[in-house]
Amino acid sequence: MPKETRYIGLSLGADICWPICYESLLKELDLSIKIGKNTLSFESERVAIEPFDLMQPCKYDVVIDRLTHWYHTSREWIKKAILINDLYVFNSPWTLQSMEKQTSYCAMMRLGFPIPRTWLIPPKAYENSEDLEPTLQRYAKMFDLPSIGDQIGYPLFMKPYDGGAWVGVTAIHDSESLMKAYDASGTRVMNLQEGVVPFDIFVRCVGMGPQFRCVNYDPDAPLHDRYRMETDFLTPEQEKRLQDMTMVINAFFGWDFNSCESLLSNGEWRPIDFANACPDSQVTSLHFHFPWLIKANLRWSVYCAATKRRVRTGLNWDKYFRIADKDWSFDEKLVEYVNIARTHFEVEKFEAFCDRHLDHLDDIAHRYFASASVKEAIREKVESLYPEHEHEEFTELFWSRIQAWRDFDAGQRA
Repeated sequence: MPKETRYIGLSLGADICWPICYESLLKELDLSIKIGKNTLSFESERVAIEPFDLMQPCKYDVVIDRLTHWYHTSREWIKKAILINDLYVFNSPWTLQSMEKQTSYCAMMRLGFPIPRTWLIPPKAYENSEDLEPTLQRYAKMFDLPSIGDQIGYPLFMKPYDGGAWVGVTAIHDSESLMKAYDASGTRVMNLQEGVVPFDIFVRCVGMGPQFRCVNYDPDAPLHDRYRMETDFLTPEQEKRLQDMTMVINAFFGWDFNSCESLLSNGEWRPIDFANACPDSQVTSLHFHFPWLIKANLRWSVYCAATKRRVRTGLNWDKYFRIADKDWSFDEKLVEYVNIARTHFEVEKFEAFCDRHLDHLDDIAHRYFASASVKEAIREKVESLYPEHEHEEFTELFWSRIQAWRDFDAGQRA
């Protein structure tokens, strides 16, 4: 039987810990998968940044990308490799480039998701250009910002219509603080969004292909404590609801890897931020949840490489809108949206693939995350972020949380 190697490229920036763990586990898996007439093995490699001929071949079957949202050379190489070489990449560079938070709010409002009321306001300042002054003089209307704040109601949040990582996000409690925040917002186009208060739970649901992890999230905590370690804070019905909504959002935009933030208020889940298609992947943020991400990443990337999954370059939103336009409740529509999303992610085929070819991943990962290699990867990441006098303290902290995950994992699988 012919042997064939499938190559998985890692397009990296400042990433340290997750690629070390991903590469090590892929080697330990030592996969030999029979697909059709071929026996497949898998290798990973870090993608170099270099000049490229637009018609040059691409050795990779899949690329896991962490650069597209800010490093344009890599983004354009990925676009070329999709169009010329049939590369599969997560996430799609076109949707990342064009589907900012404002677009995601509009799209999910159209589908009936309970998105908080949101306005877009023009920027406070501009960079000069030849056409700027006549354009503004002719068409820019003066507007009453405090009146818009009163219509939305307080508290509200001012946040850039694009971007992420909580950059530029301000909690607003009255018209005076609204004017002050707007005056300081510079050239950024801003959204004003109704605050969801009070709320009972703040959840980040991380999606990797058709795999999901709901994490109790505390945005006010220090960075290393924002992802909480609780595992039983949701009912099965709540967890399914969050996973369903995240799956639909990711399928709608063609994102393989994304996180969706939702608040539970008055018994209803309100998505507030779900255009995060390059989410946290470092052990210094995820710690207890880090092994889940590495395993999910391996399963989905190996599946995509083995099956030669193709990037969906067209988004065909009409099938969602036909459901949205029906006189149905949101619960009824969500069932139909989920059916489309499950087809997009090939859920049944993926689960059968994992059962047949990756059933040893859990045991290998459980042993691996007790290894000196993992502790060294944690130390390397900590040393890149923390002052020297905190290196030992935080290396031990994140290591202990990984071991807490191993205890939890052993209990789950006993």
